[in-house]
Amino acid sequence: MSFLSDLMGLGAQNIEGIDVLEISEYKKAIQDNVQLVDVRTPEEYQRGTIKNALNLDYFDQGSFREGFAKMDKSKPVYVFCRSGQRSFNAAKVLRKMGFIQIYDLKGGYLAWEKNF
Repeated sequence: MSFLSDLMGLGAQNIEGIDVLEISEYKKAIQDNVQLVDVRTPEEYQRGTIKNALNLDYFDQGSFREGFAKMDKSKPVYVFCRSGQRSFNAAKVLRKMGFIQIYDLKGGYLAWEKNF
């Protein structure tokens, strides 16, 4: 089961510094002034996003890394994508870049949209 969980991104809670939050927890956490990043493409972002989210496209690694390099690595960062897989991969990159605490939205923007 662990191979399947890892493949589907369900093992995310097991990586130090990356926490996958349920929608209600995520919504509560981002009510404060936080580093909130939508890692989807600009086209996806333009179709709708979470209020106050910055768009740093995971598929454009140059801009992605450049954008995150300007952020405070000692403060929590909240990421999301369409369904959760891309943002989890982004979170792993952020850990390697030195971010200490990363929060990922379980189910991504698709789940968010269904609830809000």
